[in-house]
Amino acid sequence: MKVINFGSLNIDLVYRVHDFARPGETISALSFSRFAGGKGLNQSIALARAGAQTLHAGAVGKDGGFLLDILRESGVDCSAVAIDDQAPSGHAVIQVADSGENVIVLFPGTNHRITEESIRQTLSRAEAGDILLLQNEISSIPEIMREAAARRMRIFLNPAPMTQAVPDYPLELTDTLIVNETEWDALKSHKLPDGLNVLKTLGAHGAVYNDTIRVPAEKVDKVVDTTAAGDTFIGYFIAELLRGQDIESAMKTASAASAWCIRRAGAAVSIPWRRDL
Repeated sequence: MKVINFGSLNIDLVYRVHDFARPGETISALSFSRFAGGKGLNQSIALARAGAQTLHAGAVGKDGGFLLDILRESGVDCSAVAIDDQAPSGHAVIQVADSGENVIVLFPGTNHRITEESIRQTLSRAEAGDILLLQNEISSIPEIMREAAARRMRIFLNPAPMTQAVPDYPLELTDTLIVNETEWDALKSHKLPDGLNVLKTLGAHGAVYNDTIRVPAEKVDKVVDTTAAGDTFIGYFIAELLRGQDIESAMKTASAASAWCIRRAGAAVSIPWRRDL
């Protein structure tokens, strides 16, 4: 079985600061770096570095070639990524404070130019039982979900960043919803489908699955950057399931991978290979 990750591809513009800029305030950055990013890209890299067969689908502009390079270097199949010469790639402006926390502003770019043709062509490569992974940084998510369900794929949805549209997605088609505390707070007041599995990531408090399986977070002496922690957890969790591990074991490995990630700066570059754990 394989994972088809229909996800975002972003150029991350990262500014390190002592503290986040407040409304009306101008501050000086301590440093600037450019990284490959996007929740989709990060999760595909985590999947592949964890050993899962991974096909990434999505779109980049002519400025996004290096995004595909880092995916390929990690073992991701990029043959389903379209090159769109009519728009720039998505990008994110990220502040990272001394605390290790971050704030992010996204520009969607080509991530919001997903076509019906690309959906059909990509998912025609799926087999029953394959996993579709989605985040909430691309367009046409309901259409992708319906096409995947028609092909009997298992759908894992990470609705980040949370928007008002998410409760109206066809969540009844979803196998597993993966959310952080903020996303869960926004969704829990809505009626969710019966049988929907919910995996909640709780940062330093670990993770919990269906309110029955809880795994603590690994202790980290110095947190450098939490940008890709959640994406690393998701990629490793799904990869472990494909390896035949049970839910709790998959969560423990994902927690270890996230702990390794947050000790290093950057997004995609901080995601560990399995051999690092």
